[in-house]
Amino acid sequence: MFSFGTTQNKLMGGVSHEAINQLKALMDKVDEPLKRTFQNVHQGYKVETLERFLKARDGNVARAHKMLLDSLHWRLENGIDDILSKPIVPTDFYRGVRDSQLIGVSGYTREGLPVFAIGVGLSTFDKASVQYYVQSHIQINEYRDRVILPAATKKNGRYIGKCVKILDMSGLKLSALNQIKLLTAISTIDDFNYPEKTITYYIVNVPYVFSACWKVVKPLLHERTKLKVQVLQGCGRDELLKIMDYSALPHFCRREGSRPSRREPSLRGGNTTEDCFSMDHPFHQQLYNYMKKHSGICETRLLKHGSVHVEMPLEDPKKAEFCKALESEWKKFQKQEDHTWLHDIKISD
Repeated sequence: MFSFGTTQNKLMGGVSHEAINQLKALMDKVDEPLKRTFQNVHQGYKVETLERFLKARDGNVARAHKMLLDSLHWRLENGIDDILSKPIVPTDFYRGVRDSQLIGVSGYTREGLPVFAIGVGLSTFDKASVQYYVQSHIQINEYRDRVILPAATKKNGRYIGKCVKILDMSGLKLSALNQIKLLTAISTIDDFNYPEKTITYYIVNVPYVFSACWKVVKPLLHERTKLKVQVLQGCGRDELLKIMDYSALPHFCRREGSRPSRREPSLRGGNTTEDCFSMDHPFHQQLYNYMKKHSGICETRLLKHGSVHVEMPLEDPKKAEFCKALESEWKKFQKQEDHTWLHDIKISD
């Protein structure tokens, strides 16, 4: 195992009580609509939430205040408080989203933190438009913050406000970077609106092209995020078993040896409940049933589908430069004899 930095919550140092009190005083002055949406954010743990935003802005009260206000306005303008009452329908269409945007919850660490699994290498994002994938990503974020984490807090008798993420690189190819616009939008939404929600990012099943992909993806990440990344050997099973039981391991961390180069869509007749990416997994069944229940409509009426329009983050000039650097990197690979298959790659605008 090798690490890009510490994985503990010490990235920015401690946040002073004075800074928290100053930010709290500022937030007490906001108008009622902002206070209502802030309630959905902090879920009764206001101090811990203020601390997250302060850490995301290096303890600077003014910058943290602006970040939090911008996030609350984003929530109001895009109807985020109601997004869990707007399931993606019909069910078969949502199943296609789940089969092409691989994410799930496999269990909990021994400390009670939820374990999110993400299939980076085999996610294709080819069954729906960008807006559906953004909507689905935000819905999972909101379900995590409003349902999963509060339940974990109650079960463990202490505040749990973060999670562990395991990123599976099985099947990763350089062509995956064609989705850079979507991935950039999602990462920016998380950075601006859901800061400091992950303690550690474990990267497993790393193929030979990972070093090239990491070189171009790394600039997208904030410094505090890069410091949380750990790359594990193989499927990472031995290291991960130090913090969680075998039953909490994602399916792709339970095996060594050959890695899949593609993923078959989930089949209704097959046993897919162990595959935490599958819509048939308990996590996704609970999430989807929760949204259908709160939508106030029954299954027989889930006939039409339309995405929830969420304002995409403004383009970051730094990330525009990144795309140019990506093109340059690909050209280098095109010159290598053993990477001649890269000539058909095209960067998505």
